[in-house]
Amino acid sequence: MNILGISCYYHDSSASLLRDGKIVAAAQEERFTRKKHDTSFPEKAVEYCLKSQNLTIKDIDYIAFYEKPLLKFERLLYQHLQYFPKSYKIFLSNMPSWFNEKLRIIRTIKKKLKYKKDVLFVEHHMAHAAGSFFPSPFEKSAIITLDGVGEWTTTSYGIGEKNKITLLKDIEFPSSLGLLYSTITAYLGFSVNNSEYKVMGLSPYGDTNRKTNYYYNKLKQVIEIKEDGSYRLDMKYFTYSYKNKMPSKKLCTLLDGKIRHPDEELTKRHKDIAAALQLIFEDALFKIANHVYKETKCENLVIAGGSALNSVANGKILKNSPFKKVWSQPDPGDGGTSMGATLFVYNALLNKKRNYILNDPYLGSRYSDEEIKNFLKENSIKFSEFKNEKEIAKAVSKLIFKDNVIGWFQGGMEWGPRALGSRSILSNPTNPKMQEILNLKVKHREKFRPFAPVVCEDDALKYFDCDTPIPRPTDFMLMVYPIKKEWHKKIPSVTHVDGSGRLQSIRRNDNPLYYDLIKEFGKLSKIPILINTSFNIRGEPIVCTPKDAYRCMMGTGIDYLVAGRFLIKREDNPKDMWDSEELAKD
Repeated sequence: MNILGISCYYHDSSASLLRDGKIVAAAQEERFTRKKHDTSFPEKAVEYCLKSQNLTIKDIDYIAFYEKPLLKFERLLYQHLQYFPKSYKIFLSNMPSWFNEKLRIIRTIKKKLKYKKDVLFVEHHMAHAAGSFFPSPFEKSAIITLDGVGEWTTTSYGIGEKNKITLLKDIEFPSSLGLLYSTITAYLGFSVNNSEYKVMGLSPYGDTNRKTNYYYNKLKQVIEIKEDGSYRLDMKYFTYSYKNKMPSKKLCTLLDGKIRHPDEELTKRHKDIAAALQLIFEDALFKIANHVYKETKCENLVIAGGSALNSVANGKILKNSPFKKVWSQPDPGDGGTSMGATLFVYNALLNKKRNYILNDPYLGSRYSDEEIKNFLKENSIKFSEFKNEKEIAKAVSKLIFKDNVIGWFQGGMEWGPRALGSRSILSNPTNPKMQEILNLKVKHREKFRPFAPVVCEDDALKYFDCDTPIPRPTDFMLMVYPIKKEWHKKIPSVTHVDGSGRLQSIRRNDNPLYYDLIKEFGKLSKIPILINTSFNIRGEPIVCTPKDAYRCMMGTGIDYLVAGRFLIKREDNPKDMWDSEELAKD
């Protein structure tokens, strides 16, 4: 049985393909169109999914869509009526997309894909829950979902057991932890639905003490959090119900200043506000987690929704609740709902037994050595060739040890927003200047942004104060942990200002070449850890094709590209070719 999942028209459009209960292909549309957070119908992602399995649309038994548009439209109409006439302008601006696209999704699917069978709709938060519970290693688990908003729901909890999910309670719009986080993200001058992680990264630079952070008590005035984790926002501080702008004038007054301009310097006040927001988010999350444990009596927890990308909070859940194990899929946000929709249809609606655990995040497009070599030759790109993977690991580890920055293009593209050793930029964490080099010369991004360490799972406890056993979400870079103090000065470029690191742990059977490379670097440096950051520059999606990878290297300070078994040195190739339209297509 083949089920195709689709998510689109809000942010991070994606497609996923399930075959006989197992996810065999999944990708976000942005990787193919090169438009970050692309919202459009995922034609190219669908094309990839089908092509990867040698299928046509006629082979698809069901298409699953990640939300119920009519239910969401009901909420928008209610919003408009509740806030009329203040909502009039935003209502008018939103209507064309609803009448032209969102309410016609069945027609769009059938027309664009030439599909003639059933389209099934899954509620948004159920798609979140299914996308993380069904591919989890747990037979039974508590479930928490948190995001901006689905149709009505913003937060929910429930329980999953075998092939069934029951969501027990929820919190509805306009109260939303996700929208609270987005509102402060906008107030601090960052882009909404894109830069919330920047605010999370900025938060350790502020006062992280609840007793002394002036803005912590200020922000507590905008949200009432009860002991059971339920909460309510005071909507006087927000305008997202009737405007495209999120913070109200009252919020600006409360926080002692107007909305920060993106080019404005980040002051101590901004950093303290970021820290206060993170503290309040954690207050709510931990109360929710404790209440959910009390209600479900499960020792396993699955978390999902866009807010489940808050890796700082994720790394503290087990220490601040009675849960023993926690899990999330690599893309718990809206991109991951296409996967959730397929799994819900197969396991819950069709009542099929679960037979899949998501251990392999490399579900995206891949290129053979022959395809990569043809691209290099067609474009007269100079390269050398390795004999085997052992030679790659030894040679590239030496380049990294000598402080070269490596573009790493191997195997299948990662599912989700994190580079996990397939489309990565790798470098030396022991070099104290490497964070600045990467931020300014390669990534072209803010100086405060941290870089993630990757370590083999068998070495992780030596360097990190992790939960034990090490939670599997660390494989997907979804948890931040303290780095042990004795290593702070030895791996300065992955040690954040608060002594933490957004850990990626890797097991050899999941990615042998990546694992061996880290071990080989450890033989040279005596510290088997690498910097791993996504293979892209600011404002662009992670690279998808050999062409994307080559262009990214040639337009940045990346020294070498390792694509398959081929090594390309930036200095050996013409500088005027990297952005040329004459580059042959992949």
